[in-house]
Amino acid sequence: MTRQARGLALIVGFVAALGSGVAMARAPEQLIIAVSPSVVEPVAALGRAFEAAHPHVRVHLHVDNALDLRRTIAAVHNDGRHGVGTGAVHLIAPGDDELLERLEQRYYVLPGTRRVYAFTRLALVVPESLADAPESLEQVARTTGVRLAVADPQETDLGWRTRQVLQALGLLPALEGRIDVAADADAVLDHVLKGQADVGLLFNSDAARQRDRVRIAGLVRHAAVAPVPHSVAMDRFCPDRRLCLEFLAFTQSTAAQAVIKQLGYESQ
Repeated sequence: MTRQARGLALIVGFVAALGSGVAMARAPEQLIIAVSPSVVEPVAALGRAFEAAHPHVRVHLHVDNALDLRRTIAAVHNDGRHGVGTGAVHLIAPGDDELLERLEQRYYVLPGTRRVYAFTRLALVVPESLADAPESLEQVARTTGVRLAVADPQETDLGWRTRQVLQALGLLPALEGRIDVAADADAVLDHVLKGQADVGLLFNSDAARQRDRVRIAGLVRHAAVAPVPHSVAMDRFCPDRRLCLEFLAFTQSTAAQAVIKQLGYESQ
């Protein structure tokens, strides 16, 4: 090979290596969040907003129900792979903060990394066409003949929390005989729209998704009834703590909270 040919080969090799380096530099970072089905919508929306602000990152969700999510995380930590599916777990976002507290106590998530990104309240919903409607649970209790649709407290979290609220506000005696128990949130909506009940109780995020069919007459706000928090925290074996901390900080930003509000949740 001539000196000129060798020089050309070196240049070609250098350019190829440079191109490969650029391609590697442009490979997106992966951020995997283990998430419960009940909060897929807000976490996915936060992930998309984070990607928009961080073009080098791709957010992936590993979706499982709360019980299986806990088992999956435990198995991941016990077998030493520290991964879910084909990637490592960075963050954990169960629908129930009580579960997150237990995971923190077991050191499955790093203490002090939990960030609340949204709150859920109960909302009083009525048909969109109904102009004059009670605007509070207290008003429902005072208005004779108004029927209230609620989810089954034995089978659903919505129903359980509804029962807790009615007990905390001391309204059960006044509503005796006027509570229409539906199977779940969809059934509450169905009962209200079909006239089996005059008003219904849904989580405000669920009510917001049905804004073309029902309107929110009022939110349940009372000192005895705290809103339900939704949080995300860093996995104990998070492979990239810097990236995790960036996402956790992002959930507290104005941009992230605007996304949450658009979905019908309450922000910080």
